[in-house]
Amino acid sequence: MLNALTVDVEDWFHVHAFSSEFPMSTWDSQRARVLRNTIKTLEILKEHDTLATFFVLGWVAEKHPEVVAMIQDQGHEIASHSQNHRLVYDMEREEFKRDLQQSILHIEQVTKSTVRGYRAPCFSIKPEVQWVWEVLSECGIEYDSSVFPVRHDTYGSPSAPRFAYRIEPTEGISILEIPPSTVHTMGMNIPVAGGGYLRMFPYWFIRRSIRSINAEGHPAVIYFHPWELDPDQTRVKSNLKSRFRHYTNLRSFESKLRRLLVEFRFSTLSNAFERTISRVS
Repeated sequence: MLNALTVDVEDWFHVHAFSSEFPMSTWDSQRARVLRNTIKTLEILKEHDTLATFFVLGWVAEKHPEVVAMIQDQGHEIASHSQNHRLVYDMEREEFKRDLQQSILHIEQVTKSTVRGYRAPCFSIKPEVQWVWEVLSECGIEYDSSVFPVRHDTYGSPSAPRFAYRIEPTEGISILEIPPSTVHTMGMNIPVAGGGYLRMFPYWFIRRSIRSINAEGHPAVIYFHPWELDPDQTRVKSNLKSRFRHYTNLRSFESKLRRLLVEFRFSTLSNAFERTISRVS
């Protein structure tokens, strides 16, 4: 089965866990590593003849347009990861709309192609908030991958569906929601989709989980960040929980990713969910 591989393109100082240490006003003065890390990501995917969907931060597209150009040149799908990595549930409707529009503008200035997809920073969309879906639709978004059906201290909607479904908040609006992957066991959803989960769980568990999801008749949706391929990145003096989540198993992540690319078939969200997205659009 064809699974979906997604990449959230942001730099090491953009992550929400370090937001108190690196407010947006300091970003321009940080040592950017997103270019080198994206190059490494693209090299690995090219070696394994794999396409992916890249959710690009608008700030990255604005400051480093060459990153977006390289992703596009290698045939990958490009979508929005917001402009400034702000949590959606911390914004009002017009703030969210401006943020989304800015990100789309900076991405499309490079690609000359329409942005169709969106992923909120930290999966911070609350699915019951109707205006979010209205704004996404107003801005031309056809699919979203922000509703993570898990329990977490900063995000999660554990009662949301585990697999792709349509959200139709009002007449004439239809957006395909594509949740990051989970496995259901012992009455709860276990996140296996990527990020810290992908780094911390042993490979045998990730492999078994993807096979289980495929056996249920669905593509797995996996995600990672280019900074996860950068074990030598700047070490931040943050709280213990944030450091644990961010730095654990960075040195072993590349080998785990390569094993996945050998053992499973991956492509973009649009390819893996081609029929479903076409029904929505």
